[in-house]
Amino acid sequence: MKALVLKAFNAPYELIEVEKPIAEKGQVLVKVKASGVNPLDLKIMREQAAHAQIKLPAILGVDLAGVVEAIGVGVSQFKVGDEVYGMVGGVSDLQGSLAEYVAVDEDLLALKPLNLTFREAATIPLVFITAWEALVEKANVQSGKTVLIHGGAGGVGHMAVQIALAKGALVYTTVEPGRDQLIAQYGAIAIDYKSLSAEAYIEAYSNGEGFDIVLDTVGGSVLDDSFKASRRDTGHVVSILGWGTHSLAPLSFRGATYSGVFTLYPLLSGNNKAHHGRVLQQAKQLVEAGKLKTWVDSELYSFTSTDRAYEAIDMRKNNGKVVIDI
Repeated sequence: MKALVLKAFNAPYELIEVEKPIAEKGQVLVKVKASGVNPLDLKIMREQAAHAQIKLPAILGVDLAGVVEAIGVGVSQFKVGDEVYGMVGGVSDLQGSLAEYVAVDEDLLALKPLNLTFREAATIPLVFITAWEALVEKANVQSGKTVLIHGGAGGVGHMAVQIALAKGALVYTTVEPGRDQLIAQYGAIAIDYKSLSAEAYIEAYSNGEGFDIVLDTVGGSVLDDSFKASRRDTGHVVSILGWGTHSLAPLSFRGATYSGVFTLYPLLSGNNKAHHGRVLQQAKQLVEAGKLKTWVDSELYSFTSTDRAYEAIDMRKNNGKVVIDI
């Protein structure tokens, strides 16, 4: 099969012929139709993602949507011809989705939403699972809660906004000027973080009381601001990028709590992989119920233009999630 292989960091992919994988016990062989591109891929290429534990040579690509071509012994959830999607590899020694075929543990997959194309479905797995773990599993988002999402027009952010709204929360999100219409379409309230300080928008949008749940998808100083924005005593802050050094004093003085999210753990450890498949089943239900919409960049990319896809992300020229057609 054809695959894009990374043989050295800070070097381009090589499009070469490699051996087609075989579905081992508990695995599904998927013919890849679309590979979702994430900033993580670019960080891995630049040797800036030690947490991904990548081993070269490697086939990157975390997300996919495709068709089941064969099943291994013991597979019970899927059959040949099923359209599936999932967060499957591209970290550690797991083959990723930038190839014509990939053998995947069946627990990592779910049936693709019926009303989505392969391109649309390939944008969901990593960002949805991350947002779901943060809001639903860590913060217990529910009706009546006020939620502040930092970076609501980003990959994880736009999924988080929709999940919180689907759960009945009142959602605010910091966005860059010009993304207000996107946020309004979802039904959230946009906050222009470039013109308002943290103290100013906390006062303006929560009467100075703070928010029940604050989700940080940006990291750095935004996490520090998130501590300030949590509601006193009952507030909960969740971060997907809480990797720096931060003072917990603002959080502690408010009597609030904090959680971190590390979505790659099941892939890296091999533990609790079925959790990913179950979360993607939740995404399927929301999509088919019209409560979750994808946001796909209109530019078309293939094996031979992957460098342009990464450039679009790196230069922030994309308008939505970038997808590579396989």
